Amino acid sequence: MAREIDLDTFAGEWADGAFVVDVREPDEYREAHVPGAVLAPLSTLAGAYLALPEGRPVYVICASGNRSKAGADVLTNAGADTYSVAGGTRGWARAGRPVVTGDAPGAR
Repeated sequence: MAREIDLDTFAGEWADGAFVVDVREPDEYREAHVPGAVLAPLSTLAGAYLALPEGRPVYVICASGNRSKAGADVLTNAGADTYSVAGGTRGWARAGRPVVTGDAPGAR
C-alpha cells in the first residue's frame, strides 16, 4: 500500500523537482494541473508504459486524493516508491499554489 503525503510536505518535494504523475482523465488535466505533472489516467495506468525515475519517489495526484491512492498502489505494485498526495489538485489550487492548463506538463 502506498504512503500518503500532505500538501505542505508535497509542496517542498515539488519545489525540489519531484516526479509527479496525475491520474485524472485528460479533460480534467487540461483544465488545471500541477506544473510538471505527467498525465497517466488511472483508467489506463495498469496497462500503460510509464518511464518512472529510478531511485526517486513518485508522487501521484488526482482531484482530491481518492484516485491517487489507487494509482499509487498500482505503481507501488510495479516496484515504484510512491506517495499519494492528500488533498489533490483541488487542494493544491485552493492553497494558492501554481497550476497550468492544457495538454503539456508545463514548466515549474
